[in-house]
Amino acid sequence: MDGWGLIGLEIAVIVAGAAVLLLGQWARDAEQRRQLGYGAILVLAAVFAASFVVLAEGPRFAFGKIYVMDELALFFKRLFLLAAIFTLLMAVELADQLGAAAEYYALTLFALAGMMFAASAHSFVLLYVSLELITVCFYVLAGFRRDLPKSLEAGVKYLVIGALAGGFMVFGIALIYGATGTLDFQELAQRASDPGADRLLLLGLFLAAIGLGFKLAAAPFHVWAPDVYQGAPPSTAAFLAVGSTGAGLVLLVRLLHTALPGLAVQWRPALALVGCVSVLFGVLCAVPQRSLSRMMGYSSVANAGFILLALSAGGADGVAAALFYMAAYLFGVMGAFSALTAAERAGSLENAPMLEGLRRRFPLLGLAAMASMVSLAGVPPTGGFFGKLTLFKALFGELGAGAWVGRTIALGLLGTAIALYFYLKVVQAVCLEEDLPKASGPGPSRAVNAAAAFCVAGVLWLGVWPGSMMNLAYYAAHALGL
Repeated sequence: MDGWGLIGLEIAVIVAGAAVLLLGQWARDAEQRRQLGYGAILVLAAVFAASFVVLAEGPRFAFGKIYVMDELALFFKRLFLLAAIFTLLMAVELADQLGAAAEYYALTLFALAGMMFAASAHSFVLLYVSLELITVCFYVLAGFRRDLPKSLEAGVKYLVIGALAGGFMVFGIALIYGATGTLDFQELAQRASDPGADRLLLLGLFLAAIGLGFKLAAAPFHVWAPDVYQGAPPSTAAFLAVGSTGAGLVLLVRLLHTALPGLAVQWRPALALVGCVSVLFGVLCAVPQRSLSRMMGYSSVANAGFILLALSAGGADGVAAALFYMAAYLFGVMGAFSALTAAERAGSLENAPMLEGLRRRFPLLGLAAMASMVSLAGVPPTGGFFGKLTLFKALFGELGAGAWVGRTIALGLLGTAIALYFYLKVVQAVCLEEDLPKASGPGPSRAVNAAAAFCVAGVLWLGVWPGSMMNLAYYAAHALGL
């Protein structure tokens, strides 16, 4: 298969985005805009099905080896496609509020293309370009509701902090090139025989890691997350939570295990430190929140920390645990934001910011919100429970690596215990006997009900039958030679 054949999935998404943008000129009313959204969803479903036809038997490279297709890339491409499908289902729900819905759909598809390119990045060139494509699209998506000051504030904050993080990253990439003379991951691994001895290279990697920390929303690079999650449309916040975190994760894994495998072991305590700080900061700041969207912003910080804790375990077990956790996080986040989307359309978020009484009024959405919170809290039998179980199992297997591992496990368990409080607080609010305050808007559509049902099924599937997803995670980890 030639280079253009390898990027067939990305080309299909980009063409779909351009087609949606063009056809949107003829979409005059909300119903036509919804039909356009359903068409985009069908295209993504077809691309998702086609991804299983692509067989990554060993890594295959294209375009001067800046692009790689392997099991790790396919794992994340499928995850991003699922996230985009859920996002568009939620966006269709808000088509009458978004106004220029065709532009919203197109930007979502272009951001998805950037995420898919990031999953296959094998060079700092593609890494930076794909991240910029993702970030520029989210600048607009976060501030899409121009009629709401909080949405404009979210867009501006994401723009300013994203530009700052991008500056750190490009400066770091320049230093890496100056130290090694290459931007290709494979050549970098060969030329940097002792990366720990080259201070210029280490400085460049540190600056590049700041940019990835921004995408992950890991502390202390998380300051944008709560405000952006609260101000952006719920569909944007959901896509940002999964897509941005997933892109940061796959690029960090590529950087540590492909570009500079010699540093993967040395950086494990640093990953554990940032992970513990992110977990504790996220859960402690989430406890006093009275807005579910803002609470989910701090939750994303904590979950980025848990992903870093999994990576700090090292080896195939650590990478596979991080990948499985990411898959469980997808269904948990999308279920929560599906409920938020329906509440925003009904106009009840201002009076019931924690979805009080949702189970009584909209039983399916209430079930989705409860299942998502229980999964994110790590309660069995959900995907979130098995994700945390595999994470701590990988860490327990590394107890002999140093005293930092035991401290990491203790702090991770403490963060998990604190998180139980605020996640279950949402469950309590959803189950209140009082009905939601009188809403001015319509009830949930079939689209958001379908998204909620799939999320509930996904949460239970990963918790009761985790074997198939765990196998895919290990296949992806083994693609790195672990």
